[in-house]
Amino acid sequence: MSSAVKSISIFVDVQNIYYTTRETFQRQFNYRVLWERISADGNIVCANAYATHRGDDKQLKFQDALKHIGFTIKLKPYIQRSDGSAKGDWDVGITIDVMEAATSTDTIVLLSGDGDFGLLLEKVKTYGVNTEVYGVPALTANNLIASADVFHEIDTSLLL
Repeated sequence: MSSAVKSISIFVDVQNIYYTTRETFQRQFNYRVLWERISADGNIVCANAYATHRGDDKQLKFQDALKHIGFTIKLKPYIQRSDGSAKGDWDVGITIDVMEAATSTDTIVLLSGDGDFGLLLEKVKTYGVNTEVYGVPALTANNLIASADVFHEIDTSLLL
C-alpha cells in the first residue's frame, strides 16, 4: 500500500463563491481556512483563483491576500454591456486548466455552484482523478453535486 502524499489542484470560481456566500450568509469566504483544510489532505500543486478585473482598491487588496495564501490569480476584464448586463465569465478558462491538471494530479478541487461544470467533472474522472466540490448547498447545481466524488458544504466554518 502506497503512502505517497496526494497531489491536489484547486480551481476557484471567485465570483460564484463571492455571490453565493454573500447571498446566503451575508459574509465572505475564508480562503485561508480552505487552504489549511485542503493542504492537510495532501500537497497543493496548483491553486488558481479566477476573477474579473475592475481595478478598485478593495479588489486589489483581496487579490493580494489570495496571492499571499498561495493562489495564482487569473483575471479577465469586467465588461459592462450597453444593455446594463455584465460579462466576466471564466467557465472556458477554468475548464481548460482543469483538463490540463487532470493528467498530472490526484485530486481536483473546484469551488463553484455552476452546473456547467458537472460535465467537466464527469470527464476528468475518466483520467482516474478524484473530484471534490465546495459550494453553498442551496445555490449549487444538483448535477454538480452529483458529479463530484465529494461535495463539501460551505458553512459558517469556512467564512470570515
